[in-house]
Amino acid sequence: GDLDKVVNLLLSLSGRLARVETALGSLGPHTPAEDKLALREKQRLLAAQLEDAKELKEHVGRREEAVGAMVARYLPAEHLQDYQHFVKMKSALIAEQRELEEKIKLGQEQLRCLRESL
Repeated sequence: GDLDKVVNLLLSLSGRLARVETALGSLGPHTPAEDKLALREKQRLLAAQLEDAKELKEHVGRREEAVGAMVARYLPAEHLQDYQHFVKMKSALIAEQRELEEKIKLGQEQLRCLRESL
C-alpha cells in the first residue's frame, strides 16, 4: 500500500512540475513579473516536494528489503522468486496505469473540444 501511494505521489509531483516548467518556458516577454515569480515559486515548492517524495521512496525501498529478507526465511525458493517479481513489477505497473489514465483523460478532453468546435 505504501509503495502505491509513494509511486503515485512521485508521478503526480513530477507531472505537475513538468507542467509548471512548460508554462515557464512558454511565457512571453510581456508576461507580468508577478506571474513569472508565482510560477517560479511553485516550481521551487514542487521540486522540494519531489525530493521529499524521493526520500520516502528510498525509505519504502529499505523497508521492502527488510520485509523481503524476512519473507526469504519462510518461503521456498520458487515462491520467493514470485514474491520478488511481484514487488518489482508493482511499481512499473502503477506507473503504466497512471500513464494510461492520463492518456485517456487527454483523449477525453480532446474529444470534448472537438465536439464543442463542431
